[in-house]
Amino acid sequence: MDAYSGFAAVYDAFMDNVPYEEWAEYLAGLLADYQVTGGLVLDLGCGTGTLTELLARRGFDMIGVDASEEMLQIAMEKKDASGLDILYLCQDMREFELYGTVAAVVSLCDSMNYLTEYEDLVTVFKLVNNYLDPRGVFIFDLNTVHKYRDEIGEETIAESREDAGFIWENYYDEDSRINEYDLTLFVREDGDLYRRYDETHYQRAYELAEIRKAAAEAGMEFVTAYDAFTRDAPRRDSGRIYVVLRERGKIPG
Repeated sequence: MDAYSGFAAVYDAFMDNVPYEEWAEYLAGLLADYQVTGGLVLDLGCGTGTLTELLARRGFDMIGVDASEEMLQIAMEKKDASGLDILYLCQDMREFELYGTVAAVVSLCDSMNYLTEYEDLVTVFKLVNNYLDPRGVFIFDLNTVHKYRDEIGEETIAESREDAGFIWENYYDEDSRINEYDLTLFVREDGDLYRRYDETHYQRAYELAEIRKAAAEAGMEFVTAYDAFTRDAPRRDSGRIYVVLRERGKIPG
C-alpha cells in the first residue's frame, strides 16, 4: 500500500488531463440515484483532495482519508487556499476509523485496486459497512482485467514537463492478476538540478464475481455495476467500471 511519496509533489500536474469535473458530476449523479444529495460523505483514498473538494462544492460534507502523508499535505494546502470545510485523516483504508456514520462512502481513481489481497478487500468492505448510515451506499471504481491485460499490461509511458518528468513501466501477471507499475520521477529542485525518485506500485484486477463474493462476506448488499460514466452494464472491453454496494444490517432509527 505504500506509494505516492515522491510522486505526491507532482501528482496534480501529471493528472491535469483527467476530467475531474466530469467525474464529480457523474459521481454526484450516482449518489442522487441512491437518494444521497447531501450529508456526510467519506472519500476513501482521497489523494490530494481534488475530487473531495469538487464534491464539497456540490454541497456534501466531506471527509477525506488517505494513507499518504505527502498527498494529504497537498490536500490540506489546497483546502486552506479554498476555505472549504473538509476533514482530512491520515489512515490506512484497511484500518480507518471515523467518529460516526456517513451517508455514503466513495472511492475513485482505482484506489480499491491497490488492495492486492482479497482478504483486505473484505476487510475494507466490512469497515465501510460499519460506518455507513442504514441503507447508505458505497460507490467505487475499478480498473478491469481487460485494461491491465489488454491495454497497459506491457506498456511504458513517458512524459516530460518543464519542472518534472516520469517513466512509468507496466508489468501484468495474468496468474496473480497483479499489475506492477515501476515509476521513475525526475523533479526539478534548483536551477537545472533534478532529483530522481523511484516508486513501485502494485494493483490487482478483480473480477466482478469476486466483488460480489467479498461484499457478501462483508455483510454488504451488491446493488449493481456500471460501465464507467454510463448507466450501462459493464462490457467485456470496459476499462473502468463503477460498483455500487449498500449497507446491510443496521436498523434505521
